[in-house]
Amino acid sequence: MVKRFFMKFYLVLIIAFLYIPIAVLVVLSFNASRSRVVWGGFTLEWYQNLLHNSDVMAALQNTLTIGFASAAIATGIGLLAAIGIDAMRKRSYTLTLGVGNIPMLNADIVTGIALMLWFSRFTNLGYVSILLAHITFNIPYVILSILPKLQQMDMSVYEAARDLGANSVTAFVRVILPMIFPSVMSGFFMAMTMSMDDFVVTYFTKGAGINTLSTMIYGELKRGIKPEMYALSTLIFVVVLVILLLANYVPRIHQKRVNAGRKSGLRMSALEQQYDKRQKGGCDKNIRWEMTPTSIGGEKQASISGGSQSPI
Repeated sequence: MVKRFFMKFYLVLIIAFLYIPIAVLVVLSFNASRSRVVWGGFTLEWYQNLLHNSDVMAALQNTLTIGFASAAIATGIGLLAAIGIDAMRKRSYTLTLGVGNIPMLNADIVTGIALMLWFSRFTNLGYVSILLAHITFNIPYVILSILPKLQQMDMSVYEAARDLGANSVTAFVRVILPMIFPSVMSGFFMAMTMSMDDFVVTYFTKGAGINTLSTMIYGELKRGIKPEMYALSTLIFVVVLVILLLANYVPRIHQKRVNAGRKSGLRMSALEQQYDKRQKGGCDKNIRWEMTPTSIGGEKQASISGGSQSPI
């Protein structure tokens, strides 16, 4: 009884310390008074001021474009890296994964200074240097999102597709990628969140004349706290919250659709039959890989050529 009480008390305490300051920030962003202790009524004035501020709009555009582009590129590189790491032997696997995690485990200020010194040797610091820096520290998060799913997969499905005549690219795109798609999307949204949330690395690699929302808030706060900064911080919080919700629910929705499609299928595909035969220790060479728009989930499936199909 006492243990349960302290567990609940600890949970409430953590939630209070984490979310009460954010709640206060959100409330102040709608406060008509510039005071932080006096409620002057509800207003959207501070948000309207942001929309008419060209510097804020430019910083917002930089934040969104860099976040999306770095997440997309990091997801592609991270996907290929995860496949390569998963295929390695144990010693090479451990070494490569450890080296790849350095940008994530290293102190942000060390990573920021190192990237600033490196980029300044080849190009002027600016939009491109920020983008490259964000790609660098996003890749480990993508790898760690995809790699566990690859390790859980039964590669007999891939081998069954190859037995049916599919080349390696077709087998990967049609078989492996749909199975790991939820993890890929989770990695993408995580990378985008980390990119939009970053300050230290961005601060050291941005150069002069360009800002993201995080660096702009820092610069404005040095001049004094303004109500517009409450509104801007609230917008960042809302955007990040939406991305995190998408990262959690998009993979689940995709998996539900896949499961519903499998249940609604009226007949077993050639790939399923070949996988079943492989599990039993054999394979049917008379089954050939063909992509035809058949039953399962409305997606293209491998179907049997020159033979009968058995019901599920």
